[in-house]
Amino acid sequence: MESLDCLRCFRFYKSLPPISKAYATICVVATAAFHLGLYSPLTIALFYEPVFSHFQVWRLVTNFFFLGKFSINFGIHLLMIARYGVQLEKGPFERRTADFLWMMIFGALSMLALAAIPMLWTPFLGVSLVFMLIYVWSREYPSAQINIYGLVNIQAFYLPWAMLAMDVLFGASLLPDLLGIIAGHLYYFLTVLHPLAGGRNKLKTPTWVHKLVGHWRVGYPATARVEPERATGGAFTGRSYRLNTSSGRPFSFRRLWSS
Repeated sequence: MESLDCLRCFRFYKSLPPISKAYATICVVATAAFHLGLYSPLTIALFYEPVFSHFQVWRLVTNFFFLGKFSINFGIHLLMIARYGVQLEKGPFERRTADFLWMMIFGALSMLALAAIPMLWTPFLGVSLVFMLIYVWSREYPSAQINIYGLVNIQAFYLPWAMLAMDVLFGASLLPDLLGIIAGHLYYFLTVLHPLAGGRNKLKTPTWVHKLVGHWRVGYPATARVEPERATGGAFTGRSYRLNTSSGRPFSFRRLWSS
């Protein structure tokens, strides 16, 4: 039985799309290395002073891979990557691996710029990047039904704001969520809403990202790109997707919080 469960886990892991799988894996490895005492979080946190004075440029990247200690919240954030990141990569970004990677790179760059503002600074932006995935997912699948705590059903479009409200109720910091919302909306506006209004997509995936994906031989190369049709109904529409279980009930979203 145990070997069968391990085989199922391995098959599930192998079936994950490349970018979401790589990001989740690095986050797990980073947290495991922390618990093994291989490094201190202070050495990978986002501090701009050592970046410029001591050329510790790795901080601009490593802070995105620390989601906290192994805990319930860590597991929930990992599940968010496995659900919302994977659904984006297999849905709107299907056969568009480079575009999905560019979305995450753009989001990370946007958050780094926002975090340079003292009142918006936070040492780790991993949770913000996960929240950006949730925000973009909610815009791509606005009609999906989400069940919160088994008490109320909401449309996915309102999911980021419902999570933000729960953070207020449980006394958690709002800054990571807000940074994710800002970065996610900026990306969605530039790539979807602005073109729908008649403008040009000013955030096309750079050639070097396509070459990078091709060099790594993951996902689909630039020659296989297929741009999906965007909804033309307006700013609040998207590719509707209902998350149903086999029992026909809407997907139940349960998030555990710690103060």
